[in-house]
Amino acid sequence: MRRIIPRLPDAAQPWSGAIAGDDAIRILVLGDSTAAGVGADTQEDALPGNLARALSSEWERGVVWRAIGENGATAEDIVLRFLDQASHESYDVIFLTIGANDALTLRSRGAFRRDFRTILRRLRSVNPKALILVSSLPAFFRFEALPNPLRWALYLHSQSLESAARKFARSEPGVIMSPPPPPYTPGFFASDLFHPSAQGYSDWVDFALTEAKLIRQA
Repeated sequence: MRRIIPRLPDAAQPWSGAIAGDDAIRILVLGDSTAAGVGADTQEDALPGNLARALSSEWERGVVWRAIGENGATAEDIVLRFLDQASHESYDVIFLTIGANDALTLRSRGAFRRDFRTILRRLRSVNPKALILVSSLPAFFRFEALPNPLRWALYLHSQSLESAARKFARSEPGVIMSPPPPPYTPGFFASDLFHPSAQGYSDWVDFALTEAKLIRQA
């Protein structure tokens, strides 16, 4: 994979922003390369900006958003290096995007489940009333840039990790984990054919919020 997939940069700084309006929603995006906005030029075009615009429009409120994470971060990396930072402030909506790198590095189901629980429980302790959205893992079997058998091996392992996360998420009030994604639309992937493009991030947010019933069907 390191030979096949070009390494794209993170989205440019700043990794925070706001949309003017009353009773502002506080949003945190926490996780891996998709929290870092890889595949988009700016975070306005990546996951945080699209999430902020969608919720601001639907709920008719202002938004203050922030992204924390790193390209390549596993759930363990989030626990060890970013969870304290993510716990300094409280938020109304948290979008957690982890697991892809745990699959890529073949971390065990037990280790991933332990870190996933630690992250959710810490976030909940600081944000007792927050809505926590958890992304499903990528549908690696649809990543045409990956050769087989790597493509299917990654998918099968990712599904094992995802099932562990789903089991715990279902037991936690106020936590919603997205269902597996639909087929990726034309233009979803960035130039590396691995991370979302600006269009991909927009499609992803629409899917996640619609499935969570936070925005109306178009």
